[in-house]
Amino acid sequence: MASDKPKVGLLLGDPTGIGPELVVKLLKEEDIYEWAQVLVVGDRRVFEMGQKIANVEVDYRVVERASDMRSDEKLAFLDFPTISPTEIEIGKVNGKAGKAVLEMLSFAIKLAKEGDIDAIVYAPLNKQAMLLAGSPFEDELHFFVHELAWDGLHGELNVLDDLWTSRVTSHVPIREVSSLISERRVYEAIVLIDSAMRSYGYAKPRIAVSALNPHSGEGGFFGQEEKESIAPAIEKARAQGIGANGPFSADTIFLRAKREDFDGIVSMYHDQGQIAMKLMGFERSITINGGLPIPITTPAHGTAHDIAGRGIANPGALKRALFVASRMASNAKAKE
Repeated sequence: MASDKPKVGLLLGDPTGIGPELVVKLLKEEDIYEWAQVLVVGDRRVFEMGQKIANVEVDYRVVERASDMRSDEKLAFLDFPTISPTEIEIGKVNGKAGKAVLEMLSFAIKLAKEGDIDAIVYAPLNKQAMLLAGSPFEDELHFFVHELAWDGLHGELNVLDDLWTSRVTSHVPIREVSSLISERRVYEAIVLIDSAMRSYGYAKPRIAVSALNPHSGEGGFFGQEEKESIAPAIEKARAQGIGANGPFSADTIFLRAKREDFDGIVSMYHDQGQIAMKLMGFERSITINGGLPIPITTPAHGTAHDIAGRGIANPGALKRALFVASRMASNAKAKE
């Protein structure tokens, strides 16, 4: 009999960073197995390195195929050889490590496409390492979009505790932001976060949409984006039953969210949302590769090369990433 829990592929992340030790520590927390069956996917040699760094021993069974994991099994390990720890130096960006990560991500996507896993959670990656390995993509989200041949809405979402955020523009120069704020793009960012939050379990998320300009444009004196693009997008979303409101001034929108006036925020550009989120809880925030046909999550923090190899990294954000992915996958399975 198949397990009613989702099977989540848990990836080790960049081997030069804190990923391997985070995964090892997380696997010792028994409550995670109430959420999902955990299939660790990665190079067994790197996993063993993580156990040594964390000074933790994990009991696990190695399987040759994801389908070999038994329905009553809470944990299994799918060995996918990519790189030996002897080829890297902990705490140093390495193109070989980046190549190993890309191979691991591609393999995990293949497992998901074939129905062998229901979600993917990955420990922190290093974008510079992946670029050094020759990746043509600016980040892993666009890599996933390519690997999945996905042509639907997609975007990066960040979640801190119960506050969700999306953004209209992301990894672009600030001087280009205003030209990219269009009614269509704002509307799509609203739809994306609403859809993701509903897949997590919100019946009707309360979404606040940020202004671009100071004081929401001050009636047009400080810019026209609020009148011409943002407000019309909000009205279009509301007409379709989405609980969106705004635009609200960016310098107070997160204060209102802290008062629990909203469940989610749509910001106009990267730092408008990320500075606030990281100030409120950098070590707890997670990233969702939103809009994709399968849940894919990761901690919002990076590979932390400054502390890698010391055994002191906190798995809290990775645990939250696993919880969110598991819940989204469980809800999807319930609808099948």
